[in-house]
This record gives sequence, structure tokens and C-alpha cells, in this order.
Amino acid sequence: MSEQTQALTPLNPQLTAFQDKIRTDYTEANKTAKKGQILFVGSSLMEIFPIEKWEEEGKVTFDKYIYNRGVRATTTADLLAHIDTLIFDLAPSKIFINIGSNDIGFGVPEATRLANYDEILQKIKEKLPDCDVYPMAYYPMNTSADFGNSDTEQHSLYDTRNNATFTKASEKVAALAQKYNYQFINVNAGLTDENGNLRAELTFDGAHMYPAGYEIVLENMKKYL
Repeated sequence: MSEQTQALTPLNPQLTAFQDKIRTDYTEANKTAKKGQILFVGSSLMEIFPIEKWEEEGKVTFDKYIYNRGVRATTTADLLAHIDTLIFDLAPSKIFINIGSNDIGFGVPEATRLANYDEILQKIKEKLPDCDVYPMAYYPMNTSADFGNSDTEQHSLYDTRNNATFTKASEKVAALAQKYNYQFINVNAGLTDENGNLRAELTFDGAHMYPAGYEIVLENMKKYL
């Protein structure tokens, strides 16, 4: 199992410590962060989006700074529990959310996942009524190529997560977005091969992308940023 993947899955016995450290760092960073900027929030699929690194290197620039508050292995319940640190302390003007794939992977009932997601959007609407919110479609996966995953890792990543499940889950997210008059977006164009799988060269384990994948995603997001 790759160290990268292990650190991003519940197989890591130090996962809670990883998450706590990340949120502690975010809490400290929030103290000097500029309000009214753009926020990326979600699970590892958002955490490893290297947007802040690219901004610091001058590779990308936008009218507003983009803060990333993704946390590995985060569920909808986790986001709710830490919503001040991950969202409200920054008082963003735009929020891009990719959350819920771990709920699916960890076997959280759909009703619970959707209720949590609904509550997240409701809280944002109440506390940040002028904020533009973009719930995102889930990224595609590649469950067919060989990434050298162990049997245990295969079980963790693929038993409940697949493109068909994520497509249906994205439809539910779109319905929630409509309920709150938010714009659901699908920024996955260019990520898939001819079979609809995440292109093998863009991912190190079939689920998590290399920076090259996020370059494609960012290009698709530019019209919303």
C-alpha cells in the first residue's frame, strides 16, 4: 500500500491524529486569513487539491484568494461537527463543496448522509446568506486498472465506491443544491477515459488524483471562480 493512499484512508491507525492536526493548523491559519474570499471544503479529494500551493507559487491567480479546508477521511458528520473551523471562521463569499464520498465508503446510510448534507447547506444559508455555494458532483473513479493496491486497500476503496454509485449520489446532491437555490456543478469533463473511468494516468490509487487531474478540474472551475 502506498504511503500516500494509506494516509488518506481509515486503514491508518493514526487517522484521528492526522485529522486533528489538520484542523488545528486550519484554526491557526484562520486567524490571519482574509474574510470574503473563496473556500474549497471537503474530504481528502479536496485536501490534496494543491490550489494554495499553486497560488503561492504564482502558477494561478484569481481576483480572490482560494483557501483549502479539506480534511482527509472527512464525512458529512465531521464537516458538521467542525463547520466553524472549516467554513464560518473564514466568512467566504464563495464555497465549493465536495463531501460525502467517505460516507458512501464507510457505509453511512444514505438517509443520514443526505440529512447531514442538507443541514450543512441550511447552516450556510442561515449564516452566510449572500454566499455563493457550489455543491460539486463526485469525481469519477477507476476500479479496473492495477495500481498495486493491497487486498485490504481494494476492499476499503472499492467495495461501496464506484462510478454508478457516485453518479446516483451526485443526483441527490444536485437536488439538495436546488432546494437552497445553490448551483450544483459537474467539473469532471476531461477526467475520464472511453469507458467512463478516471484516467489511469491521473490517479495513484484509482480514487485520489495527482496534480495533473486537479489542473483539469481547475480549468473547468474557472468560470465559477
